[in-house]
Amino acid sequence: MHLKQTRLLLAILLAAMLLLNSSVVLAQGEGEQEPTQPADQSMDETETVISETPAAESVEPTPTEAQPTPEPTPALPDYYETYEGLPVCAPGVYLIAPTDCLPMGPSETLTNWARQGIHIPAQPLIASHPDASYLPVDRNYAKLNVAPGVQAAWYPSLDAAITGWGASNYVPIGNTLYVSYDNISYNGNDAYVQNEYGEWIRASPTNYSSFSGLLFDQKPDNDFGWIIDVVNPRREPSYLAAVVKKELVRNTVVQVYDQIEAEGTTWYMIGIGEWVEARALKVVSPNQTAPEGVDNGRWIYVDLLQQTLSVFEDNQLRFATIVATGYEPYYTQPGLFQIREKKDYETMTGAFATGKTDYYLLEDVPWTMYYDGPRALHGAYWRALFGYEQSHGCVNLSITDAHWLYDWAEVGDWVSVIDPSGATPTDPSFYTVNAAF
Repeated sequence: MHLKQTRLLLAILLAAMLLLNSSVVLAQGEGEQEPTQPADQSMDETETVISETPAAESVEPTPTEAQPTPEPTPALPDYYETYEGLPVCAPGVYLIAPTDCLPMGPSETLTNWARQGIHIPAQPLIASHPDASYLPVDRNYAKLNVAPGVQAAWYPSLDAAITGWGASNYVPIGNTLYVSYDNISYNGNDAYVQNEYGEWIRASPTNYSSFSGLLFDQKPDNDFGWIIDVVNPRREPSYLAAVVKKELVRNTVVQVYDQIEAEGTTWYMIGIGEWVEARALKVVSPNQTAPEGVDNGRWIYVDLLQQTLSVFEDNQLRFATIVATGYEPYYTQPGLFQIREKKDYETMTGAFATGKTDYYLLEDVPWTMYYDGPRALHGAYWRALFGYEQSHGCVNLSITDAHWLYDWAEVGDWVSVIDPSGATPTDPSFYTVNAAF
């Protein structure tokens, strides 16, 4: 019984070995490898099984996929030729060409800006304002607010003025009526002022502009000017360009580094990527030569296009400001004139229209200097803004500017009035000899 079990186990083991060898041989055939020869003759049956198995077809090996041929590196253009000479300069301004480096890249940009007067950081305009003592005048001013077609009246007493009875004097009907006064009294919200003759009239006290121009001890490097309206610069000289988030208010002083004509107007560069149109900026150029016939280096220059006034002494810019000159048809006449008379205070009155419906009364106009018939340089206490054509032919200045100019000027000094655009008539028939303000 034991022998039978032993033989059975040997038979099972032999069968298992045969099956194992068959599976190994088949696996080698599928992998396209040569069969392994049996180690002894006991494997004859296995060889028979293998010989009965169809031989695998011969398969050509798959060639390695072709790689693309790399493109040859193109030759660099001539301007990319290597340079083995001087190094690039350190960033900076090189107004004189250096001999030990190349001012390229940032240095080239900074140098070009410097030639335009632009520096990093920005350099301020070296100027000052006239002393504050030039502003006040020893006069008080009031405006007569009357309905169109109604005459204002002076009265001998305050009570009479309040009741409106017993007028002692009448003011002609007009549009621009200002008086100077010594005293003031109120009846409720109504103000009444008294003149030097003791007469009373209903009027509204006014304040005058504190604006002032600029004084120079040395010639500015660049043109400069005043913003006359609230404006945001643009990135480029175009109405379509992006707006800079930087609001400039009226009377802001800016330097001008460049200007071009585009889209029907002049554009001024006031900073890097900041352009303002001519409508909002009035510009002064310090590079003026003496008018023909002026040989003493002293003259006053009035630019009708820019609405600016400049003062030159020893052929150098001494003072500059914005003004208000005559509007159509009450032009300020172009030409070369001389100051003929100076008056601390002058009452101006007159009319231009038929029927004198535009009558004006301006009492005690300060710092008046006549230079062309009735046309004068003078302070304008009734003006709130400057830089616009507004007058009836005179050159209107702020109180401070008029006072400084009055102290500087002498009878006989030259006044050069120019319109660079050529739009202002030069025919003398356009200019009245009777009145102006």
